[in-house]
Amino acid sequence: MNLRKLLLGVLAFVAPFIMQATRIVVLADVHVVPGNECESKLKEAVTEINSLAAEIVVMNGDLTNEGSDRELSNVKSILDEIKHPLYVLPGNHETTWSQSATKTIFDLWGNDRFVTEVDDLVIVGIACGPYMKMGDGHIKQEDLHWLSSTLRERVKEGKRVVSFNHYPLMKDLDNYIDYVKVLENYPVVAHVNGHYHKYEYYKGGDIDCMMVRSLDKKNGDYGYTIMDVTADSVFFYNKQLEKEPVKVKAFAIDTQISPIQEKYNTTFSIPDGYSVKKIHTDSASIFTRLGIDNDAIYFGNSLGVAKAIDKKSGNELWKINTGASLFARPIAFNNDFVVIPSSTKELLWIDKKQGVVVKRITSDGPYVADGLCLKNDYYQGGYKKMEKWNVKTGNLIWRYDSINNYCQAAPVVAGNDLLFGAWDTYLYCIDAKNGQLKWKWNNGKKNNQLGPGNVVPVVADDKVIIVAPDRYMTAIDRKTGETIWRNKDHKYRESLGVSSDGKCAYAKTMDGELVAVSTEGNEFNELWLVDMGLGYEHAPCIVAESKGVVYAGSRRGLVTAVNPKTKSVIWSLPLGVSEVNGIDVDLKTGDVYVSMIEGTIWRISKK
Repeated sequence: MNLRKLLLGVLAFVAPFIMQATRIVVLADVHVVPGNECESKLKEAVTEINSLAAEIVVMNGDLTNEGSDRELSNVKSILDEIKHPLYVLPGNHETTWSQSATKTIFDLWGNDRFVTEVDDLVIVGIACGPYMKMGDGHIKQEDLHWLSSTLRERVKEGKRVVSFNHYPLMKDLDNYIDYVKVLENYPVVAHVNGHYHKYEYYKGGDIDCMMVRSLDKKNGDYGYTIMDVTADSVFFYNKQLEKEPVKVKAFAIDTQISPIQEKYNTTFSIPDGYSVKKIHTDSASIFTRLGIDNDAIYFGNSLGVAKAIDKKSGNELWKINTGASLFARPIAFNNDFVVIPSSTKELLWIDKKQGVVVKRITSDGPYVADGLCLKNDYYQGGYKKMEKWNVKTGNLIWRYDSINNYCQAAPVVAGNDLLFGAWDTYLYCIDAKNGQLKWKWNNGKKNNQLGPGNVVPVVADDKVIIVAPDRYMTAIDRKTGETIWRNKDHKYRESLGVSSDGKCAYAKTMDGELVAVSTEGNEFNELWLVDMGLGYEHAPCIVAESKGVVYAGSRRGLVTAVNPKTKSVIWSLPLGVSEVNGIDVDLKTGDVYVSMIEGTIWRISKK
């Protein structure tokens, strides 16, 4: 590079300073794993950033690959070397797979959202999920309330807003319209996100938005982003390590934002022969399936509050604050207790009537798995373990602790076999009486994220049927653990269920289809397929059958009823805009209960 070009480049870069720019350095999608290339390159980036004149640094999500405590602690030790004020947001790789159930983010950085003021800018950032299971991005209900109240308090005359989030301010977020409706009330300079590892300018409603680069080499070489905000313009620079910054986008600031015109499609008519009723709306998001007994429904929310509501009216009966977001379904026993598996490494035995803790059991890791209760036996997966408890006494019967990651989906008991998957690539078969391993199986993949970590197995005819993110449906011999068949005719993922007679396994595919496969015999036998019209689909919500109807839930609030005899869709109702956590059947009445991430609970009854 000759001297003239170098001087021109330097002048172009420092020009924003002449216009009294506020400089924000943006790191995103660094994906640091101890020992990988991104670790050393992030260290180099930190050294460079420290040499810059900048007001703040924003780490805008995907700090790690699996969100493990080891990975997070490691990346924090690097980011702690940044000399400028640093603000950290998690990305989907911290919230979808997390050994701490997302709690370590709070432990290390104090929160998963931030607000600060620099010059005339109110700079605000919030987390976006998805939370502890595959799904679309989602802004928690309490974060929307916080964002609204924070901006109302801070954005005085002369102030402008910059918004940060890991996901784009558009359809990657299921409730992006609610997000936009909060922001559009204020003079928003720009919204900045990562996730797609590239630069792209777009509009979120009428808000100017910029997608920024990842740390890796997909944008020429390892690097990060420099953002300059002046009185009338915003500049984005691609800063490759050891190279001159290159302007990738500049736009004039227009804070006259028109209201978003898009609307949610949540209107529907109730089908003949059915009753569909919303029985509860929570103030926070709900990530759990529902525990059900004769009188009440039990669930936990994103604020860590476990609740019991009346099954008929939806009125709150009691609530208990556990201290961290809840992800595991409460287990309602036939006696006087309900157990709350907690993200704070506890099992809480709750008196159903009084709503008070009568026994508190502390463990070595968070509980995010759905448990299973059969008579007096309670099976509960945890972090690197599966446990069996006595319901009446609350005493541990056995613990199997040779698992290399956390359990998530509910186990299944067949005869003396306890079957479950974990996020260490394996499906396990444990002796239900003594907790001894009988066999374990994996699909040949070493990547944890491709294993059967979040599927409830179907067990019938001495075989175990599963689906997993490797996009196969697999049948395994229950006695030997040997593979019987594997099928990839459809894009299977994690959504599975079984017919009432046990002769059919139902799988929802990533193309929004419902596939029925015979559980009988030793050859793959597809019985029928129904296109439910869902399009791209990845919600791990189980498929359930009740009163001759098969129910499936989607990533965008649709609940679909299918007639297995006519092999056709009966109806598909938009009960909300967020992911369906689960479809739980009341074994006493046959009613179907649905919880949605946006914080609602519905009851569906077939007349």
